Amino acid sequence: MTIDKPVFFFDCDNCLYHKNAGILQLMRQRIVDYIKNMGIPDKEAHTLRAQYFKDYGLALRGLLKHYDIDALEYDRQVDGGLPLDDILKPDTQLKEMLASLTTTRKWVFTNAYYPHAERCLKLLGIDDQFEGMTFADYRVPDFDCKPEIASYKRAMEEAGVSDPKMCYLVDDSAANVDVAKSLGWTSVHVCYEVPSNHGDYQIKSIHDLPTVLPQLWKSS
Repeated sequence: MTIDKPVFFFDCDNCLYHKNAGILQLMRQRIVDYIKNMGIPDKEAHTLRAQYFKDYGLALRGLLKHYDIDALEYDRQVDGGLPLDDILKPDTQLKEMLASLTTTRKWVFTNAYYPHAERCLKLLGIDDQFEGMTFADYRVPDFDCKPEIASYKRAMEEAGVSDPKMCYLVDDSAANVDVAKSLGWTSVHVCYEVPSNHGDYQIKSIHDLPTVLPQLWKSS
């Protein structure tokens, strides 16, 4: 069912929480450790992780393409093993900002499998702020993910929006915001300290989102 109201899509990792949380580094190391446990030497494991991420959007997709592995077991060992409880804490400023965004529907759009994203949202104290979630579905053979166009089309379908002009995205990935912009979405790049010309707008922190799109917070 299509709902005639704009949708703001929020990336999860390194977007809803700051990259300085260190979760990305921990995740990369767990991926390398997983590849090493497959019997692949350390140096090659680091190379494969980076190459598969570049080529397929997620290292997991490359591993599934070239090796016989169980995607759900991978998720349990990699994302599922991250000590998120020790890292992420409730973000009251973020919750207030999301709660005051009443002019659009709010939807999570992540390349993670849903258990990881749900953990992040709960620990940040914002799990009640979103209407739904589009995630990389590890249960589906050859699943799609950002920045593939099929992933954006799936997000629109799942969120019930048909007009790209009614879609907004905030994401820390330059590639992801570039594709969103090319499809007609309004895109915001969370670029932290690094200057950026990606997307329609650039911010250094998710908390700055209302400063580039103040009209969406006009009711508050």
